[in-house]
Amino acid sequence: MVSPTLLVLAAGMGSRYGGLKQLDPVGPDDETIMDYSIFDARRAGFGKVVFVIRKEMEDAFKRAIGSRYDKRVPVEYVFQEVGKLIPGFSIPEGRTKPWGTTHAILMAANAIHEPFAVINADDFYGAGSFKVLGQHLQSGSSDYAMVGFVLRNTLSEFGTVARGVCHVSDEGYLKDISELKSIEREGSVITNIDDDGQETILNGGEMVSMNMWGFTPQIFGQLHDQFHRFLKRYGEDLKAECYIPSTVNTLIHAGAARVKVLRSGDSWFGVTYREDHPRVVQSILRLVEGGTYPRKLWR
Repeated sequence: MVSPTLLVLAAGMGSRYGGLKQLDPVGPDDETIMDYSIFDARRAGFGKVVFVIRKEMEDAFKRAIGSRYDKRVPVEYVFQEVGKLIPGFSIPEGRTKPWGTTHAILMAANAIHEPFAVINADDFYGAGSFKVLGQHLQSGSSDYAMVGFVLRNTLSEFGTVARGVCHVSDEGYLKDISELKSIEREGSVITNIDDDGQETILNGGEMVSMNMWGFTPQIFGQLHDQFHRFLKRYGEDLKAECYIPSTVNTLIHAGAARVKVLRSGDSWFGVTYREDHPRVVQSILRLVEGGTYPRKLWR
């Protein structure tokens, strides 16, 4: 049985947070959220970790993060750069924004040759989430997978968030995913405002994607094709990004992919804004005190 790989998306700019939130400590021994994800992944049978980072943060990232794993698990680094495009395309003048999560995953095409999971560096998914996803990836299934979370449990108290709202078939497969970019809770009311200013009220019980995916290496060819189409249509747009939920959605509608929706009883939490940080610290401390994690992950 081939051990799956964990692909960690850690190239984000952290613009709303105000810094490199991937490197901020949240655990009692200065662990980052990534530390807990990798700890959980190793317990779930993952055999390698690949980080997607920006080239300019390589040295700081390796010192702060990579050095913790050198003797524990094989680690590789790939780089998401604005200039890494499909032949035939070039960076439009003034473009500085990364091309999105589809592009980020595509950067790992030469580093991953086995089933793999994709996660965000700054999201805490919980041990149970890695367990169910690891089991799927080691099952031999050709289906892709997504771990779903309940919307009301994924919101920030300090501003809007983007979430992929999912529709699931009776058989447990993803039928459709809608990327909502401006979800906010005010009191007991949860709303999203789209690009046209149209407001939609949500009930909070919707299943959402938090970018915890399971793929086989077949996805890389599909991502290449979809990113090529994206660049043809939006390549001159200085702010357009190619998001993996939208890409997966396109593949599902084309009959090119089946995505099994996995459910976990774990609570998600993350740091979209700097004000979210204390809540994450307290949440992890409760898990440590409850025995879910040791006080020092890397003894």
